[in-house]
Amino acid sequence: MKFGKKSICILNVGGTKYAFPRDVIKDFPLRRVSRLHSCASEKEVLEVCDDYDRERNEFFFDRHSEAFGFIMLYVKYGKLRFVPQMCELSFYNEMIYWGLESSHLEFCCQRRLDDRMSDTYTYFSEEDTKVEDDLRGEDVPENSAGTGSAKWLERMRRTFEEPTSSIAAQILASVSVIFVIVSMVLLCASTLPDWKTAENNSVEEHSRVIEAVCIGWFTAECIVRFIVSKDKCEFVRRPLNIIDLLAITPYYVSVLMTVLTGENSQLQRAGVTLRVLRMMRIFWVIKLARHFLGLQTLGLTLKRCYREMVMLLVFICVAMAIFGALAQLLEHGLDLEMGNEDYASIPAACWWVIISMTTVGYGDMYPITTPGRVLGGLCVVSGIVLLALPITFIYHSFVQCYHELKFRSARCTRSLSAEFLN
Repeated sequence: MKFGKKSICILNVGGTKYAFPRDVIKDFPLRRVSRLHSCASEKEVLEVCDDYDRERNEFFFDRHSEAFGFIMLYVKYGKLRFVPQMCELSFYNEMIYWGLESSHLEFCCQRRLDDRMSDTYTYFSEEDTKVEDDLRGEDVPENSAGTGSAKWLERMRRTFEEPTSSIAAQILASVSVIFVIVSMVLLCASTLPDWKTAENNSVEEHSRVIEAVCIGWFTAECIVRFIVSKDKCEFVRRPLNIIDLLAITPYYVSVLMTVLTGENSQLQRAGVTLRVLRMMRIFWVIKLARHFLGLQTLGLTLKRCYREMVMLLVFICVAMAIFGALAQLLEHGLDLEMGNEDYASIPAACWWVIISMTTVGYGDMYPITTPGRVLGGLCVVSGIVLLALPITFIYHSFVQCYHELKFRSARCTRSLSAEFLN
């Protein structure tokens, strides 16, 4: 800052004043404020703020004072939450003005923002987007070597965790998807009858090499993501990371057993345990949820609609108990000698109930008596009604989750791609 003689800078935001030393302004966490230090004239200052008092070295910003107070709490304590009784979209607009992103919000507030944007189908204007991109494109002064290292770790974390954040992240996600597809094709091909006849030639050796390369990629990806993660405990508790671990572990267990037992691969595949471990590689398909919005929407919907899912299972279980007992009585219990042997027990009848209620109808079991057929018709009709009741709630939750993730992905693509390119 090459103007103003006072060593104290005053920020006047909507009538509320904050005093800071010049050195603090230089390294201020809010990008709009830190830009004041690089201004060489009052003309450049007025491009950042709305007014400037040279005598008092006071910078005036015509913004929401209460919102800025909560933003200052984030600067002081590192936690950013919404202002009570204030529109989430208005507060987010204030965040964009000062140079913050939705990722700075606490997780609960991020969900509130995404829900609000999803409900109102709100897109920010081109002017707000330009302001955000301009702030992000400005040169931020380097505080220290630690700050540069933190930025590098954050960029690495976004590259591995958010496939739409940058071009490098998209390339990395594409490579990961290719490895998943190759691994799945190899797993499916290994169960073909013709595959076993080719195990004595070089095909088996090539398949082992490909499998080792895929496992090596998944292992390296998991290790890097763990290293660059902010919260290691939270990283371990995430469901997708647990699935990654379950998909990778069987390979190393089988290799360890090979080293310890010295048995060849054909003898090892004869063991039930190793066959189960080998088949657990099917969990790699769930890794695609990191890169496809549809699978993420399905997972988020199941997470938020667990009460409706439990209610649906309760409806099915109650109907199975009632119709299963009645079907066993009408088809077998009234005439033990000439009764339908397919309904010899209530558990056997429950299979017929669940197939009928879901309108699948394999035809492997069906009633032969007139009362049994009447009961079967009631079972089918009640199944349609009972299954349709919770579906409406699940459908609306699915649509809301889809729009929420779509907004989040679009915002991430717009902001983080610009940051990566800059």
